[in-house]
Amino acid sequence: MSDKSRSDYISELQAFREALSDVEPMEQERAHTGQARRNDESASYRREKAQEQNELIVDGLNSTLTREMTAEERVLFALPGVQQKLLKRMQAGHLGWDAGVDLHGYSVDAAREELHGFISDAKRRGLRGLLVVHGKAYTDPGKPALLKSFVTDWLQQIDGVLAFCSAQPQDGGSGALYVLLKRQSDSC
Repeated sequence: MSDKSRSDYISELQAFREALSDVEPMEQERAHTGQARRNDESASYRREKAQEQNELIVDGLNSTLTREMTAEERVLFALPGVQQKLLKRMQAGHLGWDAGVDLHGYSVDAAREELHGFISDAKRRGLRGLLVVHGKAYTDPGKPALLKSFVTDWLQQIDGVLAFCSAQPQDGGSGALYVLLKRQSDSC
């Protein structure tokens, strides 16, 4: 912010404060019964539905978790029509990967944005095999692997993701995923 725009801002703020200097808060006309508001089921249901409507959706990726996963749980997802032979090769780590992203240490929101950008860039570059490292969440024993759970949900929502599965141990094991993208047509 330049000195001139800063001084303009300060003078406008002072003028605003002076204009409102004689304003006093209105008195409330609500009855104070001394009782806490009733917490019935319909109110909590309405609150929950309102929260769902206000839910954060970034780049088309939903922030609601459908299923929590454990750190060691193996993952396999494929759209209908993906050949079994291709899935087996991917699970064995024989397809290889062209690019990878490491989401360790990211917050859920930052990981969502990073993953979406990474997949979008990979599709634009015509890449097919990807490695997504989400980690195993060993820092909180007994708790679900939240980032892993969110990443598997988001990958199912991203257009162009045909399949994904847990990686081989040398690539991160259950803390990483091989992702197979749809082949891009020449007309793109």
